Amino acid sequence: MYQPDNKRYEEMEYRRCGKSGLKLPVLSLGLWHNFGDVDVFSNFQKIIWKAFDSGITHFDLANNYGPPPGSAEKNFGLILKSDFQNYRDELIISTKAGYDMWPGPYGEWGSRKYLLSSLDQSLRRMQLDYVDIFYSHRPDPDTPLEETMGALDQAVRSGKALYAGISNYPAELTALASKILKDLGTPCLIHQPKYSMFERWVEKGLLEVLETTGMGCIAFSPLAQGLLSNKYLGGIPDNSRAAKAHGALKSTQITPEILTKITALNVLAEKRGQSLAQMAIAWLLRDNRVTSVLVGASSVTQLEDSLQTLKKTDFNQDELKRIEQILT
Repeated sequence: MYQPDNKRYEEMEYRRCGKSGLKLPVLSLGLWHNFGDVDVFSNFQKIIWKAFDSGITHFDLANNYGPPPGSAEKNFGLILKSDFQNYRDELIISTKAGYDMWPGPYGEWGSRKYLLSSLDQSLRRMQLDYVDIFYSHRPDPDTPLEETMGALDQAVRSGKALYAGISNYPAELTALASKILKDLGTPCLIHQPKYSMFERWVEKGLLEVLETTGMGCIAFSPLAQGLLSNKYLGGIPDNSRAAKAHGALKSTQITPEILTKITALNVLAEKRGQSLAQMAIAWLLRDNRVTSVLVGASSVTQLEDSLQTLKKTDFNQDELKRIEQILT
């Protein structure tokens, strides 16, 4: 039977999420990949144990995570029931709705009908009374923003979520969403954008909006689906995301230009005494506006590697300058 480590809070750093009362670990565990029915249950159960033993209190899901869609929530719910029933108050559990989840006109995007139905489904799959954070997973161009934010407000007021969040919203829309939610009396807690050394759109206005509105930021895909690691320096491994038919990274994305950048970044990481993946995560945490970074893991060893990041998260000016030279 699983018994959490009594020293689990000693090593992890926690940052306040925007101007809220909530603190998140600087590393959170994302269940986007590796926790579906196509994966090995005993393996991802051990990953979740290791995460909690290391002070990772925040577990990030969405309705469609798997594959198949819904299976990550179902599997996480089984682990919660068997191993974490006495620790619910020590956990931050997030889920989202926005992408295609079930057939017909009510199975995706941002309507009140879809969002609230999806949340009910997520709670049933995870066998929970509430989630801590419920996100609109992507903006809906055809639904009024007031309706989508109104659904998030209702989710919080109904007690099915403690906080509201948004993901993949551009800066201007984020400011509008924040104002609507604030006027409704349910401030937007957090934004989850895609952010890495290779994907920096958040630096062109979004981070400023988050700072002004008092929202936290949790970055997903910090390793650009594994590109920012030593995994692809020697080609495409058989078990990598680029090799999987259902993986989000396509082998065509691994261009000679990308490989040149990865190689140069890897040299700098080695000089810092880190792996490339560790340096890429630490680089995101250099900015205090980033509350947390979502890391994935296909093994306990991979999670342990990410956790080693915490030993060196500071950069000197020469290192930051060199990274900019490599990336531009």
